[in-house]
Order: sequence, then C-alpha cells, then structure tokens
Amino acid sequence: MISAVGISLAYGRRVALAPLDLELAREEKLAVLGPNGAGKTSLLRILATAVRPSAGTLAIDGETERAAIRARVGYLGHQPAVYDALTVLENVQFFARLYGLRGPGTVLEQVGLSHLEKRPAGELSRGQLQRLALARSLVHDPAVWILDEPDASLDDEGRALLPALAADRTVVLATHDRDLALRLCRRTLLLRDGRVEAPSALEEAK
Repeated sequence: MISAVGISLAYGRRVALAPLDLELAREEKLAVLGPNGAGKTSLLRILATAVRPSAGTLAIDGETERAAIRARVGYLGHQPAVYDALTVLENVQFFARLYGLRGPGTVLEQVGLSHLEKRPAGELSRGQLQRLALARSLVHDPAVWILDEPDASLDDEGRALLPALAADRTVVLATHDRDLALRLCRRTLLLRDGRVEAPSALEEAK
C-alpha cells in the first residue's frame, strides 16, 4: 500500500529527514515516535504529498503521481484547516466538493458532530474542532490516513473514536503518547534528529 524508497528532506544544509525506506501493507498501522524536531512531521508531510522529498520515491497503492496519491490519502496536520465562518456541515460539504463528491456522507455521525452541523466552526470547543478536522480528513473515505499528533487537542470522546475510524485504513500516526500508539498501531518507528534511531526501532509493538 505504501512504498517509500530513500525518501529524505533537506532545507539547504539542514537535514530534516535522512534517507529512509518504508513499506506498509494495506490496513497496516504505524506509529511514528520521537522528540520534537525528530523528523516526524517531515515524514508525514512527504507521505501526504504536502511537501516534495529532496530525494527518493513514493508510491501509494501503486500510484506515483501526486494527484493520484492525494485522492487516496486523508491528512491531518497540526492545524485543523477548517473555516471558522462556515458551519460544521458547510465545512465538510466544501471539502467533499473538492474531491468531486455530492455530499459528506455519514462522516459527521462517525465523529459525533451531527448534532452540531448548523454551528459555525468558530464556536466549537478545541476538542470539537479537532473532531471536525478528523471529519474533513475522512470525507473522501481515504484508504490511507496520516495523522500528525491528532490527540494534541482531541477531547476524550474524540480519542475514543480513533480506533473505529482507523480500523479499515492504512494508518501512519505521529504522537508523543506511547499508550495511544500501542493501542492503535502494531508497528513503531522511532526517529531522532531526522534519522531512524536504530534498526530495532522499527518493530512489532508488544
């Protein structure tokens, strides 16, 4: 499902991510761990095609073109990336249209926000706003779900929804919460200073 070979990212002389290889099968789930500045966000942004790698190749579901990859990927970065002036429903309708869909389907029900569909996003609590961001990233029912610290602003109710939302997808999750990582993912990747810390860092989580 995900095949990355020698992907790296550098800004001038600063190496944000040293070359690494990554293979994930369909519905496999990987937790990316490490301190701030370890390269977690750089890796996720490359996988989501939010940034081009400095070197290496990326294929998702056999596709190598960025547009084709984006159609298969749902990405949640550090910012919710929703519009405060639009209602909850209008936000997911807007993103559905970007993917050529007629409507948002049942995604608001899946994240527990259908009762707030008429409320402007700017009036939501931080936890509710993060759940709306989850809905936005899932509106096109992506096969691959890439999450950059989704639990940072997520309320307890939202955290409880993550396993069901992730169940039938290939997931790459960056988090500082090892309990969440082990609950959602069977594999872990430990980064430090832009590099895989050791060959044993990529392993089956116990």
